Formats: sequence, C-alpha cells, structure tokens
Amino acid sequence: MINRVLIRIKVVQMLYSYLLTRNEFKIEPAPGPDATRDATFAYRLYLDLIMLVMELSGQRVGTHRPAMQAAIAANRFLSTSPLARAIGLDEQIRVAINPAASDIAVFDSALASIFDTITRSDDYLTHSRKRDRSLSSDMDFWAWALDKVISRDNAFIDAARSLPDFTMSGFNRAFSMFARTIHSYTDNSEMRVEAEHNLKLSLDKAYDLYNGLFNLAIQLTDLQARRLDAAKHKYMPTDADLHPDTRFIDNKLIAALEANKELADYGKDHDIDWSDDDTTLRLILNSILESDTYKAYMAEPGSSWERDCELWRELFRKVILPGDALAEALESKSVYWNDDLDIMGTFVTKTLKQFAASRKDGADVHLLPQYKDDEDAEFGNRLFNEAVNHREEYRGLIDRFINPEQWDTDRLAFMDIVVMMAAIAELRKFPSIPVPVTLNEYIEIANSYSTPRSGQFVNGVLFSVINYLKAEGMLDKPITNPRK
Repeated sequence: MINRVLIRIKVVQMLYSYLLTRNEFKIEPAPGPDATRDATFAYRLYLDLIMLVMELSGQRVGTHRPAMQAAIAANRFLSTSPLARAIGLDEQIRVAINPAASDIAVFDSALASIFDTITRSDDYLTHSRKRDRSLSSDMDFWAWALDKVISRDNAFIDAARSLPDFTMSGFNRAFSMFARTIHSYTDNSEMRVEAEHNLKLSLDKAYDLYNGLFNLAIQLTDLQARRLDAAKHKYMPTDADLHPDTRFIDNKLIAALEANKELADYGKDHDIDWSDDDTTLRLILNSILESDTYKAYMAEPGSSWERDCELWRELFRKVILPGDALAEALESKSVYWNDDLDIMGTFVTKTLKQFAASRKDGADVHLLPQYKDDEDAEFGNRLFNEAVNHREEYRGLIDRFINPEQWDTDRLAFMDIVVMMAAIAELRKFPSIPVPVTLNEYIEIANSYSTPRSGQFVNGVLFSVINYLKAEGMLDKPITNPRK
C-alpha cells in the first residue's frame, strides 16, 4: 500500500537531512613514503586494532577461529556491539582494512586472554547491565577495553613485538589513533542510525494516517449519532428531532469498518484516535453536513452498499481531504502527516472504490497491507544505505556531467544533488526497476521539492550519467524512452 513513489520521497528527505548535517568521517591517513618507522608501524597496528575489535564482536575478519567465534557468539553483549557493527558497515573502513594483507593472524594467541579479561572485569559487568546501550555508551566501553585491557595484555604485546619495525612509540600511537577514530565515527554513526530510524518511522506513520483516516470516518459518524440523540432529549424537541433521518449514521460502510478487527487491533497499538480533538471533528462534520455531496445522498430514496461506499469516497475527495480543518489537525499529530496526506488520501479513496466494487453484503472488508511485499518493505532502507555507502562515487558521477558554463557547481541546490544520488543508487543497485521509471520519478521529486529549474537540470545530468554507465557496462538494463 505504501508504494515506491512515497518511499522514494521519504528516502530523499532523510538523505538530504543526513548528508546536510553529518560530520565528515575520515579514518587516519596512511603514512607517506618518507614516514618515520614509528608512524609506519602505528598505522599498521591501528588497522589491526580495528579488525581485532570486530573479531571480539563476532565479526569474521581474517582467518576463521571456530572456538573463539562460538564463545563470542554466545556472549550477547560483545556479539551485538553497536560500534563494531557500525564500523563493519562503513565503506571507507572496509576499503582501508585488508585482512589478506594484515597482521591480524599474529594476534590469534591473544584473543582468548583478552576475551577472558574483558568478560571477568567489573567494568564489563557494569556496561553489560545497561538497559539503554547506545552507540555512545558502547564507544566508552571499547575505549576502556583498548586502554585498560588490550594495550596491557601480555600476549597481545608479545605478538605486536614480533611484527617488523615494532616501536613502543608506534605501539602507543596506534591506540591513540584508534581512540580518535572511535570518537570521530560516533557522530556519523549515531546520525546514520537515527536517519534510518526516522525513515522507518516516517513510513510507519504514513500507514498510521491511512488507518487513521478510516477511523476518522467512524468517529465523525459517531459524533453525528450523538448529536441526533442529544436533539431527541432536548427541551421541546421538534418532530424532526424525534424522528431524524438516520441514513448517514446507518451507513453500511461505517458499520463494516466498526466491525473490522484489523482496524480495531491496529488502533489499539497506534495513535490513530481522534476523540481527543473534538474541535476538528466538529469542524469537519459541519463541512460535511453543509456539502452538496451529503445533501444529494440524503435526498435519495434509498441506499445500498455501493452508494454508501461512494458517499465516503466523495466526502474524502471533495470535503475532508481538501479542507483546512484536517490539515491543521495533522500538524499537531505528526510532523510527517501533512506531507503524506495527498498520497495516503489517494489510497483511502482507491480502497473505498475497491470496497464498492467487490464487497457483497455480509462479507468482510480488508484494508490494504502496509507494503505490497517484502521487496517493497526493504526498498527504502536498501536505497538509503546504497546512496550513503556510495555517496562519494555518485557525487563524482554527478560532477562529471555538470556543464560549468551552464551551472555553477558551488551554487547548485543541494536537494538536486541528493535527488540525483538517490536516482543513481536506484539505477545501479535495483536491476528490476526500468530506467524510465527511475528517471521520471526523480525528475518529479526534483520538480516538487527543489527549485523551478530542478527538473530540467536533473533530467539533463541523469541522462548523461545513464549513457555513461551503459557505455561502461555498469548499467545492465535497457534504456527506453528517457526524457530527453
């Protein structure tokens, strides 16, 4: 139900926020050819320390040690280290560390003693009992482990001394370098984890809105029922008050939604209730009662399932979704919902049309699932991570095809760059998506979320990138009908 159009928009929004605010991460630079013996050894040991922490967290690096791997895997604290997992996912670190050319195997003899010392320590017990294990707290733990355990472990020191060009100054410098890496990495990793979390949250909230709009119809009907009941019991009720036309509150669609267990269960676990917003309910109901759609429905001689569904489809299309009352209420309920309203509103009206066409009296109605399939459910996170992991490569492709006589690269709208990075990630990493689909979708996003000239600019650059990737054998799918 949450289609790829919305997912792409969410990915671009989160990617923009993340790339705009992230601190640039850089691992320690490799020493030059004229570097001192201390500097050369320090960098060599520094990369080994990165791999050692990954080994101690259950990630396979270098040679396979089944006994140690089994012991680490059984330790939930070490094997779920947020820091080690984040380091292992970082493309720059993965390029820098080369297990085949490293000395990590030299430290095999030290792994058992380091593991034993860490897991028997009071500091380990303190950290392992924390309920909220953030990346920041994990950074503190590994900084302690490096300083108090690994750097002092006799087996590790002996192994380091056996390496060529060992110096004590280089040994100490390597630990300082890794400590800096941990601290510099934390900022970026926490922001990336937060961006991924917000991406998932925004998509979940979109589905909340879809369910919430059906719940809104139920509560608007309930409010009208309460109004009619109150009119019956007022002082000196009229004949119309005592014998109201109940066609609106007896709507068959609303009855089916009220009986829908899926909608009820979803409402129990998610904030899709409108009962605490009486002002919004009254304003929307008043606009419904004053609308031509409502008056035409009430003037008809009878009703049917199809007509009852059509009433609410028309009310959403012509009264509720375009109205100011709903838009203002959404601002206070979720920061995501105003951006989602057009797409989720479209899915609500499509669902109502399907109800009218397919349901027979007495049959259940079913809302659309959050995602069509597992592939769609994973699409957003995959796309975001592909764009982040290859951001430098994709930015290089973009810069390659920007004509400096037409566009000042330093003054380009950053949103345009982000849109194209996401588009290139999709072109490169999702072979089942046709090129024209990708191109058209991101041109539309640029037109909607960036500058008036963005669609034209994005179209031109992406067209050149597509042709280049195809010529280089880096795009294994046909190019048909691109906008050019």
